[in-house]
Amino acid sequence: MRPAPARTENSVVIDAPFDLLWDMTNDVANWPNLFSEYATAEILDQHGDTVRFRLALHPDDDGKVWSWVSERVMDRGNGTVRAHRVETGPFEFMDIHWAYVQTDAGVSMRWVQEFRMKPDAPLDDTGMTHRINANSKVQMALIKERVEAAARANAATAVAR
Repeated sequence: MRPAPARTENSVVIDAPFDLLWDMTNDVANWPNLFSEYATAEILDQHGDTVRFRLALHPDDDGKVWSWVSERVMDRGNGTVRAHRVETGPFEFMDIHWAYVQTDAGVSMRWVQEFRMKPDAPLDDTGMTHRINANSKVQMALIKERVEAAARANAATAVAR
């Protein structure tokens, strides 16, 4: 019997309208301006609410650029996104679920990632779990800052009219 996949779960509450958060976080082509980790995001194919894209990270300390192809299926009506890596790289698989829930304090955005590392990967499941959890906190804080700034700018523009 195979062990259960590794799993991470991280969330943040963002004080911004649902539609703004949804639009900014699902505009994959703009992810290099939203996330600090991505150098490029190239849309390979898009049909309706499904987008296939290539992400590339900034070079690591050894100068290696990690990149992969993922597919993302967005369901705005239910406030969910399902994604998986098509080119798995060091992962046997990587499945991602995003959920957006309106709360009194703003919109809760939750990321759940389930994966298994390949035996020859540079990190094992435990090491990658720690890396994903640490980086998710950094990226979610950036997204919170950038989306809330956009919400304030939109509100100021609306008041100025």
